[in-house]
Amino acid sequence: MDRTSPRSVEDVDVDSLLALVAESLGYTCVFAPDGASLTLLGGAGADGDGHREIRREIPREITVRVSGLRREAGRRAREDWPMLVSEHLARRVADAALPDPCDLDQVRTALRVTVEAVDDVPDLSRVVGRHLGSDLVELLTVRSRPVRPEEAGCWPIPPAQALEVALANMRGDRRLSVSRAEELTGVRAWRLSGATASHLRWLGEYVAVPRDGVLVVLPDRGSVVVHPVEGIGVVRAIERLRMHALRSGGPTTQVYWWHEGRLTRIRADIVLQEGQTRLVVVPPPDFARVLARLAG
Repeated sequence: MDRTSPRSVEDVDVDSLLALVAESLGYTCVFAPDGASLTLLGGAGADGDGHREIRREIPREITVRVSGLRREAGRRAREDWPMLVSEHLARRVADAALPDPCDLDQVRTALRVTVEAVDDVPDLSRVVGRHLGSDLVELLTVRSRPVRPEEAGCWPIPPAQALEVALANMRGDRRLSVSRAEELTGVRAWRLSGATASHLRWLGEYVAVPRDGVLVVLPDRGSVVVHPVEGIGVVRAIERLRMHALRSGGPTTQVYWWHEGRLTRIRADIVLQEGQTRLVVVPPPDFARVLARLAG
């Protein structure tokens, strides 16, 4: 955007908000000619008595990229803009000594993916990610913090490609450790420590994966437990895995089926019938066909 050419009303309003928030943080701001960034100058803030003081713990000159912020503002209602701008500048000031998440060259090697239950993400529009299953999402992170759309919007690659970069970084990390899940007595299962559900893409590098895939639970944020789908004993395994997930209290208490690169939830509800607790399994159609074949 050439700031010598006529500017849209929206850009003028965003600039006004940026200047106001910068002032509230104790800075003045100078916009780059193309409007894609601004420089915060000063670093003076107000103490509890309203007196001005120098915040020596943060730089007195900070570059803030705002091209992604402008795009994100264009997708949102105007009443959301003050909070959007305020959070963007506040985060940049707070992390001024760290690599700028709006600069892909600075954070490329720090990109990773974390897996969360959909219900645990307050606002999916404020994160960058994609669905891994019906109730799980992979979120793009940098330094363990979710990347925001206005940050990724500054990058020269689309979010989907950035997620692939993050997955490649994860694959290049140290190898996972594999051990028998001894707590699941009577069920043949393996625990992959240091793993998330995203690591299932490379499961075949660690354990033998049968043609019908594996059952999966996520007992905590740092491990995955899998059971091979090889015989009708898989029905008992669903029950044991579901109870294990419930006791563990990980990111999700559900049992999943990993097959042909897809993670599908196996509905397994605990119900009280005639004074007894039972597990009622309602498998998805594709998995039901697998069970029918194994039973035959």
